[in-house]
Amino acid sequence: MANIKSQMKRIKTNEKARSRNISYKSAMRTAIKKVEAACKANNVEEAKRLLPLAVSKIDASVTKGFQHKKTAARQKSRLQLLVNGLN
Repeated sequence: MANIKSQMKRIKTNEKARSRNISYKSAMRTAIKKVEAACKANNVEEAKRLLPLAVSKIDASVTKGFQHKKTAARQKSRLQLLVNGLN
């Protein structure tokens, strides 16, 4: 453990950010899995309803800075292709 006051504060803030990022990332992954599950079950209406929510979570991941924008673009594109392939 650090003895320097500023470093102790930095450790605390890093831990808060890490736990917050884990929460956001988990919510994003869950949203993606729900869309994929709806597509696998050939549930077009459910997939179309869940897609904007998943895209929103993916966009938020870029805004919050824990995912690269090109990774997010790839994920959104893949989900969109899945949903469009159901029609």
